[in-house]
Amino acid sequence: MINKQILLTYLYLLIYICLSSGVILYNKWVLSPKYFKFPFPITLTMIHMGFSAFVAVILVRVLKIVAPVKMTFQIYATCVIPISAFFASSLWFGNTAYLHISVAFIQMLKALMPVATFLVAVVCGTDKLRCDLFLNMLLVSVGVVVSSYGEIHFNAIGTLYQVTGIFAEALRLVLTQVLLQKKGLTLNPITSLYYIAPCSFLFLFVPWYLLEKPIMEISQIQFNFWIFFSNALCALALNFSIFLVLGRTGAVTIRVAGVLKDWILIALSTIVFPESAITSLNLIGYAIALSGVLIYNYLKVKDGASSQLPMESIPERIAKEWKLDKKSSDIYRDDVNNSEGIIGKAGSVVELAVEEEAPLLPAGSRGALSYIGRTQPSNSHAV
Repeated sequence: MINKQILLTYLYLLIYICLSSGVILYNKWVLSPKYFKFPFPITLTMIHMGFSAFVAVILVRVLKIVAPVKMTFQIYATCVIPISAFFASSLWFGNTAYLHISVAFIQMLKALMPVATFLVAVVCGTDKLRCDLFLNMLLVSVGVVVSSYGEIHFNAIGTLYQVTGIFAEALRLVLTQVLLQKKGLTLNPITSLYYIAPCSFLFLFVPWYLLEKPIMEISQIQFNFWIFFSNALCALALNFSIFLVLGRTGAVTIRVAGVLKDWILIALSTIVFPESAITSLNLIGYAIALSGVLIYNYLKVKDGASSQLPMESIPERIAKEWKLDKKSSDIYRDDVNNSEGIIGKAGSVVELAVEEEAPLLPAGSRGALSYIGRTQPSNSHAV
């Protein structure tokens, strides 16, 4: 008989997959000039950040569900501000890409995330340049190039925006590891939003004022309160679903869920947005890139958690991970998407997706960066 806790874990994984896929498709629909016709990605991201900041303040200051950490001006200036800047940049560029390229192609480009993270980590000295990892990065890059070559509606501007967003997210992950670990700062998802969302909002205000405000005409904007409210609410719910998943699962389960989510999202995007056709060359290239990502993940998890049994069924692995957990509400799991990096026993930083806009920060740490699953988990929203 299947344990109730395992069923609950699968339920959380299902909720995460549905919310992550739903938020990405929802953002595309809102931003697309063909559907809702609100082609202002910075404005949409600011709405998400403003809403998240408001909810976080209510939870921390009014309802006092969690207590704020001891944040000094020095820590805020040297850690929170630069991390928020790259977080805001990754969401800005990632959401802007929706205006130019399809959701399916964006998911394929996100296979470059481990490449970007690895390169940035090597440059910053938090990871070592190894031949086996470098060859995997070449395999991923070749796969993405093949997939791009097979893209029917290839758009260089949209591709540049997406790749820039990926590297901005990689810089955020590395900064999170380098800066916050040295300060010994521990933030949960609520306090992460409490400190980072307002700062990210301010960083987004500058490009919004210079780029979008001058071309926005209120009379021509479709502003439906319930559309924007539900969109921001879904993005916020995604942040918390990521927290629940991280509290109950480890690298193996998250990786399987991430890969499954990507394939589901690619398939759904072609149904919801029929104009985004997928070619056989797209799929071949993505399969090549994905194989490189999986090999890379395997090597990194093997390096960080060599003491764990490598061959276990997913239900057995979930059961073992659940038994090893403390309370899922107040710890970060070991080697466990963007949203948005978590560091644990294995010393790995894990990111659930650029588009998922989840500014989850590390609980402590010591090790190499690794990228789990696709994947970003958001902009999903981009939160």
